Amino acid sequence: MYSTTIIRRTDTEWRKILSPDVFHVAREAGTEIPFSGMYAECHTEGVYVCACCGTHLFFSGDKFDSGTGWPSFSRPVWPDNIELHEDLSHGMMRTEVLCRRCKAHLGHVFDDGPLPGGMRYCMNSLSLSLIVCGTQSSDTNMAKSGHE
Repeated sequence: MYSTTIIRRTDTEWRKILSPDVFHVAREAGTEIPFSGMYAECHTEGVYVCACCGTHLFFSGDKFDSGTGWPSFSRPVWPDNIELHEDLSHGMMRTEVLCRRCKAHLGHVFDDGPLPGGMRYCMNSLSLSLIVCGTQSSDTNMAKSGHE
């Protein structure tokens, strides 16, 4: 059972703590231009967390070069840390990926990723922050990683 507290804030509250670019992508389901995000070509080891609430989302070891211009991962840190929703915007049928804790828009997931799982979690760099290996996160709630 998922035990991390859900974060509920108004748009006004989010605007006070997020940059306009992060707000647009994470709170308004925007997207960044391909190959423009700071993590698209990043090979630093660590854990990628939600830029809005710090929930642990993806390990760098599960990141791969999909050639799409967005950071792509083969699986989440813990399945309960994300939510999947049908997205019919822009005349396409896709599966949107949200942070379960704060409902931030992260990107989309596709079934054309590497084996064994075959999934490609195509994320926006603006929705993520990287905690580099050997550094400490300001929030140490391990429930975020599913390791309670």
